[in-house]
Amino acid sequence: MAESLEELRPRGFAIAYRMLGSVGEAEDVVQEALLRVHAAREKGELIESPRAYLSTVVTRLAIDELRSARARRERYVGEWLPEPLLTSEDADPAHQAEVADSLSLALLVLLESLSPEQRAVFLLRDVFDYPYERIGEIVGRTEVAVRQLASRARRHVEEQRPRFEASRAQREQLADRFFAAVGAGDLGELESLLASEVVLHGDGGGKAPALARPMRGRNRVAQALRAWSRAAERAGGTFRRTEVNGQPGAIALDADGRLVSVIVVDVAGGQIQTVRSLVNPDKLDHLGLPVANLGDLLRSASQHTEQT
Repeated sequence: MAESLEELRPRGFAIAYRMLGSVGEAEDVVQEALLRVHAAREKGELIESPRAYLSTVVTRLAIDELRSARARRERYVGEWLPEPLLTSEDADPAHQAEVADSLSLALLVLLESLSPEQRAVFLLRDVFDYPYERIGEIVGRTEVAVRQLASRARRHVEEQRPRFEASRAQREQLADRFFAAVGAGDLGELESLLASEVVLHGDGGGKAPALARPMRGRNRVAQALRAWSRAAERAGGTFRRTEVNGQPGAIALDADGRLVSVIVVDVAGGQIQTVRSLVNPDKLDHLGLPVANLGDLLRSASQHTEQT
């Protein structure tokens, strides 16, 4: 029995999201691809493998979308980060490790430096294990050309690929301590957990207050996190630990339970190497929670401080 369109959707989204780093764009691409599968079936076209057919259409549409998206991202206000996914913890360690690596915001940011074709080839080969010949059919290149694209992409990725903590238990334990320290505004604990060259990234997209550029250095980042903590405390905010794109993370909520930000950390060498905070409301809408107005919250917190 042929797979239903809904049964095909998860694989299509898995490819499209990793290609585009955007939930909305990925969902649009997958929906268009499913419509094309449906139309082909209605015409009586013989589709031996609906999954392979869908993967081909999704990849080609994603390449086209990525070309136009790049122009938009060049005009983006501040630093662009991929839209986050709240991923559930998986009981299968091998599968969880694969998800954590191929879905991480760190890798998705790195993939932005590849051409659309390189990104497609790298993902199809190294993440989804497609044979080179099949990838060539999908992207319209010879097998030799695909091997060359894959080799260049792989070399580029491996040179800069983030290395995460091998032990999930250690990673989660460190993240627990980190978010507890952020919540408490404990500067000393924060400095003990952060790597000396830690980097703090923020994405507000011009829609919410955020860092204009990445902040580097243990002391500066710790001070910034403590300042955020104090503002959140004045506004009655809380942190809730979760998993973000397969990595340790948390969501920040205001006093009314509205989503303020999604924060994810990279752990390696027993320290926090990178902190990414997404506050652009357009990138939080899909998470199923009402989204707070961060600007209003900060103004309210500032007025509260002045009054006290």
